[in-house]
Amino acid sequence: MINWNDVIKYTNQGNPTPDKRVEKTEAEWKALLTPEQFRITRLKGTEPAGSGAFCHAHDAGKYKCICCDNELFDSTIKFSSSSGWPSFTQPIRENAIKYEKDTTYGMIRVEVMCNNCDGHLGHVFPDGPEPSGLRYCINSESIDLIKIGA
Repeated sequence: MINWNDVIKYTNQGNPTPDKRVEKTEAEWKALLTPEQFRITRLKGTEPAGSGAFCHAHDAGKYKCICCDNELFDSTIKFSSSSGWPSFTQPIRENAIKYEKDTTYGMIRVEVMCNNCDGHLGHVFPDGPEPSGLRYCINSESIDLIKIGA
């Protein structure tokens, strides 16, 4: 189980090796994604709080990267954080997520990205529920849900 110390270690010392790398040109990403998905995942944008399709979703399944289909989170570790964004306590695999220091907007945060394609997902915070204490705060536009039985 990943905890805040692991997040800081990955942020400062390097991330786990991804299962594969997916690299495309800006034009290829624009052709693949909607304008809003491109703005959020490739330009590190964010969606307005409470506006995302997965904020209040409770369907069983796996959440994958909208850019490259990398599985990121399982619905069993999704929780209601009241933050306005879908929140998870753990990635599906240790090497699913990439961590980087983010100093935008006069804050110090930890940005989370898809480790396969570097798509921006959101941020992780040390204020989630036990046992991990983590809250992965994720943009709905950066993920898709593959429902169980679909």
